[in-house]
Amino acid sequence: MVAIVADSSAAASAASQVWSPFVLVGGLLIVGLAADQDGLFAAAGRRLARLAPNGLALFAGAAVAVAVVTALLNLDTSVVFLTPVLAYAARSRGRGEEALLVGCLLLSNAGSLLLPGSNLTNLIVLGHLHLSGRQFLGRMALPWLASVIVTGVVIAIAERRSLLSRPAGPSGGADAAADARAAGGTDGAPDLTLGLGVVAVAAVTVLVLVLRSPAVPVAGVGVVVAGLRLYSGRMDQVEVRRVVGLPVLVGLFGIALALGTLGRTWSGPAVLLSHLDAVGTAAVAALSTIVVNNLPAAALLAARVPPHPYALLVGLDIGPNLFVTGSLAWILWMRTARSTGSRPPVARTVGIGLVSVPVALAAALAMLAVTGAS
Repeated sequence: MVAIVADSSAAASAASQVWSPFVLVGGLLIVGLAADQDGLFAAAGRRLARLAPNGLALFAGAAVAVAVVTALLNLDTSVVFLTPVLAYAARSRGRGEEALLVGCLLLSNAGSLLLPGSNLTNLIVLGHLHLSGRQFLGRMALPWLASVIVTGVVIAIAERRSLLSRPAGPSGGADAAADARAAGGTDGAPDLTLGLGVVAVAAVTVLVLVLRSPAVPVAGVGVVVAGLRLYSGRMDQVEVRRVVGLPVLVGLFGIALALGTLGRTWSGPAVLLSHLDAVGTAAVAALSTIVVNNLPAAALLAARVPPHPYALLVGLDIGPNLFVTGSLAWILWMRTARSTGSRPPVARTVGIGLVSVPVALAAALAMLAVTGAS
């Protein structure tokens, strides 16, 4: 904070770099809430539970769902809304809840490389690159795919016993109905409404893909959706505040602003990165996420133009799987899992993350080399 007061111009520059990610994620979380109310996520979970012939197939389908939702609606939206859906899908089969919970978090982090809005850190680093969503997609598609596949395979191997074991069968009678209602639907066919939430998902997807700076338009969609839903009584202010988590976002913004200002007034981080290759940059970024969280780490390490921006993003996005301090998604995941009556397997998730992160980093960096980006 001293740096902010001492150098107001550096603070203003830092603010101009870090404000848009927080605005974007607020809009995405509101759109995600509306889509959840329309039954989009619950319908996907019930469909997965019905169609998957075994636990391994259920996990594969869940991994695809997590990767897609993360890419389109941000990793925080993914963990908030898919955690209860996947918990229900596992309960309806009688097995594999821990594997799906672990997968939801680790794949959300690992799958946040694809689009600018998939992770707030992407937008912070992109402040230097001036790329459209389509251009960013072209550079990060192969690293994203490698990261998702490798992380998913590591989780599947670690959880193979629960995924391949014989299902105990869905709970019956009143318990099954209660579980279905908890997931946002009924005991029958998925109750998906093609309403405002689904339309908003489509709208923000297009905005993120085609605009260089989608934060304000996406937030505008979120404000309109919230206003209409509040007016109709389908949302309430308490629910919106809970989902957006404004105090946490404001707190992280303050830390990111302070470190971004520090990175502009102190040359240490820039000098360090200038002496590292792509592998070293990704490693430093990954380790920094567990020290100060990936958002403040991005503000510090990308305060000046980094020599290897894409490698930096690989470390900032995948690195948080190492420990609970790595990203906001960890906090949201633990809170959401507990709210559904599940016990989040924190120690197990950290253990799997310690194995998956180095392999996923290596695979993503190899794909960066293939695309000629770093």
